[in-house]
Amino acid sequence: MLGRFSLYGFLKNQRYFEPFLVLVLLDAGLSFLAIGTLVALREAVIAVVEVPSGALADRFSRRRAMVASFVAYLISFALFATASTFAAFAVAMVLFGFGDAFRTGTHKAMIFSWLKRQGRPDDKTKVYGFTRSWSKLGSATSALIGAGLVLWAGDYSTVFWFAMIPYGLDLLNLATYPAELDRDSDAPPRPVGALLKGAFRDSVRPGPVRHLLLESMGFEGLFTAAKDYLQPVLLAIAVGVTVEGLDATGRTAVLIGLVYFGLYLLAAAASRQAHRFAHPRALWIAAAVAYGALLVGFEPVAVAGFVALYALRNVWRPVLVSRLDDVSDSAAGATLLSVESQARRVATMVLAPTLGWAVDAAGAFWPLGAVGVAIALTGALLTAQPPKENLSK
Repeated sequence: MLGRFSLYGFLKNQRYFEPFLVLVLLDAGLSFLAIGTLVALREAVIAVVEVPSGALADRFSRRRAMVASFVAYLISFALFATASTFAAFAVAMVLFGFGDAFRTGTHKAMIFSWLKRQGRPDDKTKVYGFTRSWSKLGSATSALIGAGLVLWAGDYSTVFWFAMIPYGLDLLNLATYPAELDRDSDAPPRPVGALLKGAFRDSVRPGPVRHLLLESMGFEGLFTAAKDYLQPVLLAIAVGVTVEGLDATGRTAVLIGLVYFGLYLLAAAASRQAHRFAHPRALWIAAAVAYGALLVGFEPVAVAGFVALYALRNVWRPVLVSRLDDVSDSAAGATLLSVESQARRVATMVLAPTLGWAVDAAGAFWPLGAVGVAIALTGALLTAQPPKENLSK
């Protein structure tokens, strides 16, 4: 199963459009505020759907939840490829949000369930980091393929059609997972209401689960809101460079493809080594330094800051997920991971339009750095390793 888990991540990250998504929306005439609003809309959909979808996956079938996710993705890609107005992009974003809502947390719960059945529960960080590294290798491959497709087609939106091919293959991969991965054990599944009640109880009362959810909101919520600003930064660099035989779109495609390829290779290496990191506070401090690079009004320095943030996030994610699994009820794994994902997306839902408005108003990207440094330093001051105790059992 480890090979199939890794294949899932590799194919899932064949998102040829991802390095160009902001540029697709800018080409359609949208402002940064409008783009931030679309991101917030996607996060709002996930905030409403994600936790119930996780509970339904735990109660009935994690495989079917994953299949539903990929069907929603495929429809959204077709809409993105043909959309030209804010309303059309909004519908595509809603469907993309449904895809994320039914996927996030569920596949990680399947991995953890498999490890428990294999008698390897202590290998969570290492195995998840390994499978995540294959996801990032998929992203690296995707960046180069996406750049080649843009060069061939001469526009950004065509890549959505090609992304449907690996997603169709991954749907088949997921649909044929063993039935034993549908739940954490062979015991009768708990009612959906009980799963939701337990997850929300642990999320709001003082304790390690709530602490980790707040950390996730600060680190990952901000990262998701800020990460795609790397694309217009690279566009600004490409516009100022002359390459014989390439127009502005071609130069941008080549630069973005190469940068994202290197970025995702670094992210893969970071994920694979995540199990060696045990001090979340150090990651917060490193994030503050990386966001500080965005305060410098020199694009190459800002690019270096974004690359560092991508690497840090791919160390942070396996560490956080494993810490959360240590203090949660394994029978409600997909539910609680969905709560965590919802919490960080609520933060993104607030931050994305706010940052978009700030960048529009400033005419520069330094507001990203200012907000990032403030949140990261706050996280470093307040974060400590929580005790490993399970409050849900």
